[in-house]
Amino acid sequence: MDFNDTPEEAAFRQQVRTWLDANATRKSDDKTSIRARVDDPELLKKAKVWQDKKAQAGYARITWPKEYGGLGGTPIQQVIYSQEEANYLVPLGFFDIGLGMCIPTLMAYCGPEVLGRYVKPALHGEEVWCQLFSEPAAGSDVAGIRTRAERDGDGWVINGQKVWTSGAHYSDYGIIITRTDPGVPKHQGLTMFYIDMKSPGVEARPIKQISGAANFNEVFFTNVRVPDSQRVGEVGQGWKVALTTLMNERLAVGTPAGGVDVDELLELARDTELEDGPAIRNASVRGKIAEWYVQSQGLKYTKFRTLTSLSKGQQPGPESSIAKIVAAPKMQDLGAFAMELMGQAGIMTRDVPGAGAFQQQWMFGAGFRIAGGTDEILRNIVAERVLGLPQDIRVDKDVAFNELGKK
Repeated sequence: MDFNDTPEEAAFRQQVRTWLDANATRKSDDKTSIRARVDDPELLKKAKVWQDKKAQAGYARITWPKEYGGLGGTPIQQVIYSQEEANYLVPLGFFDIGLGMCIPTLMAYCGPEVLGRYVKPALHGEEVWCQLFSEPAAGSDVAGIRTRAERDGDGWVINGQKVWTSGAHYSDYGIIITRTDPGVPKHQGLTMFYIDMKSPGVEARPIKQISGAANFNEVFFTNVRVPDSQRVGEVGQGWKVALTTLMNERLAVGTPAGGVDVDELLELARDTELEDGPAIRNASVRGKIAEWYVQSQGLKYTKFRTLTSLSKGQQPGPESSIAKIVAAPKMQDLGAFAMELMGQAGIMTRDVPGAGAFQQQWMFGAGFRIAGGTDEILRNIVAERVLGLPQDIRVDKDVAFNELGKK
């Protein structure tokens, strides 16, 4: 693995730093960052302004073709920009799904007319996209969805429900996976569309979280009419299209940006007094910190391996799932341990060490272990596609969807 920038990469990094210095505010030592808060409409406005500024400079999506507003650059250049932007106070989180998952799916399956209409507005932050996959009855089984799309003349009528849809309540468009043929095995009867989230019959209901935020939704579809021109891929080939989205999702979700980690936990342990003295001198505390430090270093070098592959023009494969398998439980466990160190103050989210960051991370961690693929799904991916282990037995593989559960 080569951890150093090439001369060309170093020059690009300096170019990015110069632009960011001129257009954004560098973070202070307290590592404060601006994250997407969906209950703050002003932040969405600021995020759109920042996104447009990035797009005008060509930094919004560096690897995209120049005709769609990108730089036509390399994946490693995109990584370099993301690394540098992380050092500045900028609004984050509103466009990750659209630019990381939805638009790349359209680019893979739609024609020039569709791309000419939707890519640049998304890139410049004029329009926000969401991904409508998960359903209450399907769990982690994306192919088990029940939302129906039925032919009606030259269009389709959609009825059903999605859940855990991030940003649906402020999104302009979304990609949706539907069941168009229940008479064939579940993976074969799916079709994907993109829809206007302001269409009659679409209702997004934010789900209040234990943290007080409400950044994802349940979304209901009642006789929503969609023209066939908004179909993504062929009828019945929705699973193939969805795999494109899911692969992009694995890369887009990866490991969470920001948050508290071992350094912050070390600081808390130094400042916390236990019955036998400072927490940092307690053997059990030191052991836990050492364990998470080792995991952090493993994640760091795994990411370096990915960066080295990108710098050579290679694309990450299913092994990218490993990072989230480690990062998500670590994120939740570290937050819980920090709360225990705080004692009774651990249940507070204000006026406590770290301004409640450990508490917020603990509450967010449970959702992160689901978003972008559950722990179990990702382990299966690594087992089957990286280690070459045999697949789980599937008794429903050749059974029509409408026959499932009848026996």
